[in-house]
Amino acid sequence: MADFLGSVWWMIVSLGLLVTFHEFGHYWVARRCGVKVLRFSVGFGKPLWSRYNKDGTEFAIAAIPLGGYVKMLDEREVEVPAGERAVAFNNKTVWQRIAIVAAGPAANLLLCIALLWVMFVIGRQDYSATLGRTTGIAASAGFASGDRVLEVDGRKVDTWAEASMALTTAAMDRQDAHVRVRDVLDNERTRVLPLSQLPAGFDERQVPAQAGLVWQFWLQPARVDSVVTGSAAANLLQSGDLILAVDGQRVDSMDQVTPLVQALGKRGGPGMVEVERNGERLALELTPKPGQGADGKPQWLLGVGFQQGQAPAYDARQQYGVLAALPAAVRETGKLASDSLGMMRRMLTGHASLKNVSGPITIARVANASAERGADWFLYFLALLSLSLCIINLLPIPVLDGGHLLYYLIELVKGSPLSERAMATGQFIGLALLAGLMGLAFYNDILSLVPR
Repeated sequence: MADFLGSVWWMIVSLGLLVTFHEFGHYWVARRCGVKVLRFSVGFGKPLWSRYNKDGTEFAIAAIPLGGYVKMLDEREVEVPAGERAVAFNNKTVWQRIAIVAAGPAANLLLCIALLWVMFVIGRQDYSATLGRTTGIAASAGFASGDRVLEVDGRKVDTWAEASMALTTAAMDRQDAHVRVRDVLDNERTRVLPLSQLPAGFDERQVPAQAGLVWQFWLQPARVDSVVTGSAAANLLQSGDLILAVDGQRVDSMDQVTPLVQALGKRGGPGMVEVERNGERLALELTPKPGQGADGKPQWLLGVGFQQGQAPAYDARQQYGVLAALPAAVRETGKLASDSLGMMRRMLTGHASLKNVSGPITIARVANASAERGADWFLYFLALLSLSLCIINLLPIPVLDGGHLLYYLIELVKGSPLSERAMATGQFIGLALLAGLMGLAFYNDILSLVPR
């Protein structure tokens, strides 16, 4: 229940902030161009609160916090007295109308840069792109535990998320990735990860794992939490022991212990389990006992429980001084915009799944998770969402800002506005496209809630 309420709250906060900036962009430029603004509303529906300023603009907060709008005086919508026709939106020059419409997305773009600037000043903590284990095609390509990814296809990466995004992009394009790494001996080398060998229909959200790359921070250490009385480990292993090897096979994480214990049990006889205890390395002789696993099936057991759920310490930090943070924020905005546009292009061409389209449920969940991780991650989330609103609003779909800009560009070329019939048809098509997009987003959201 707490997660649900937190998700709803942070979604309202996020959308409220971003929509306010978007609409303020329209409002500010409209006033600079001499247009009379009738209402500035954050949210849709019946106003819960409203106030008028000296210019007669009503500022309102409405009941449905999923958007907002700026209503301007326009002869196409209401009858305008002769004395106010000069301040009507439709009577402004086409360049003024373009500036007013473009100001909303521009405000979101500037807000994205500002949020990233603040984030870089305070510093964003994350995990490095260090490999904890490799299997499959990654191991065959020479990748090894301890490798730190530095570049993917010439693109510098500082964190595991950046590396994962770059690898996912290459996989969707069915291309092998050239990855520059620094190994445990501090040598830099370039290895080729054959992502083109991934099977058709691979999960785009799990590309590194499907390629055999396991990030170091994913691995939970095999540290003993409890020992079952009368088990194989009783009187030998203790709470706090860190298992380092089983029967001569190295253990890097707790998920490796069970398969090694099964192999030892099938082999028969005792085996050596190496542990670290109070800074000392011990070799203990153990023989697994037959029993039942959590699924009720026969299994060889040591009789220990492991400490779980402890998040590892961050080992990467992106932070800049006040001045250096600005160009860093601009670069990051450019990178995020390129990734977003690239994903949209791939979805249109069929190279990326439409499952990547998400809606308010996903936004709410990610907003809550980001807020729980700290101010740095919440700022990053807000910046990404602000940039997404900018890009979506610039799509040439009637009813969106981009659709209106398309109308005005056509007006510039032909020297006169489109007919009302043409604009009405465009609005109908735009509403249909938008409804389809929203339906897909809600479908994906609901599907993500269904247990698999």
